Amino acid sequence: MSKPTYKRILLKLSGEVLMGQQQFGIDPEFVAELAKEVKAAKDSGLEICLVIGGGNIFRGVAGGAEGMDRATADYMGML
Repeated sequence: MSKPTYKRILLKLSGEVLMGQQQFGIDPEFVAELAKEVKAAKDSGLEICLVIGGGNIFRGVAGGAEGMDRATADYMGML
């Protein structure tokens, strides 16, 4: 039996994965490495739909500092 060949993929990256090894925020070095991997997949001929979560942008220290409760921040991140 042969392996299926995919032309198109949907890649959903959690906003939390963008933190890399950090406790919060976005790790630019990790994101750059992730981008290289996505580019390599695209260069191989795949059509890629990329969805990036934003929950980590609205949660945690920043949201709390602005008086936003956790549930509201989670809902905004899901949008």
